[in-house]
Amino acid sequence: MYQPVKIAPSILSADLMALKEEVDLITAAGADFIHVDVMDGHFVPNLTMGIPVVKQLAPYAKIPLDVHLMIANPDKQVPWFIEAGADSITVHAEAVSVPHLAKALEEIRMAGVKSAASIKPGTDVEELAPVLHLVDMVLVMSVEPGFSGQSYIAGSEGKVAAVAQMCEALGLSPLIQVDGGIGLKTAPLVAAAGADVLVCGNAVFKAEDPAAAIRDIRAVADEARLRALAGKEA
Repeated sequence: MYQPVKIAPSILSADLMALKEEVDLITAAGADFIHVDVMDGHFVPNLTMGIPVVKQLAPYAKIPLDVHLMIANPDKQVPWFIEAGADSITVHAEAVSVPHLAKALEEIRMAGVKSAASIKPGTDVEELAPVLHLVDMVLVMSVEPGFSGQSYIAGSEGKVAAVAQMCEALGLSPLIQVDGGIGLKTAPLVAAAGADVLVCGNAVFKAEDPAAAIRDIRAVADEARLRALAGKEA
């Protein structure tokens, strides 16, 4: 069943000196989520924002906080982000063993928060199979996690399609999110492959008109998604 594509601007690309204004802008422009990239300098080479940012955003934000944990010990820190006010929390499959990943996802869900699992570009989609029943969303990385502004890895839409097919085969329907190099040219590729949520960083916050960028990216993604669905039904 068709659902409009959702846009999740990543505040890693925002002007952090004017974060309140940036959040207000994307909210007024119709963004569906505020994507918060948490990096620890261990799981990925970069060091970004964490608990204090989520805690301050949570009572102010009018749209859900989508917290993406790119950290080495997510199972230990999940409770902190739940308490800080995250609306959804994504844990990387590569960061912990399957039992610890499952435990973290269960803890997120039990707290009434949306759960998600993510894979890097080099990770096989089958790594997600043991925990798919525990997630509300799957995040497919279309760049190596760590830095904003990277170029989309060609062929990432194939991994999106593989996740969509695996979910369908298992009778599951989590949202499929894509993060990395998503803009006007790449949004249609992943949307046609089955992506529901597009994380956009520079394509929104570095645009001359961020509000127009959100509208335009959503429009081309929705068009591609509808064409793909029509092709399946034909």
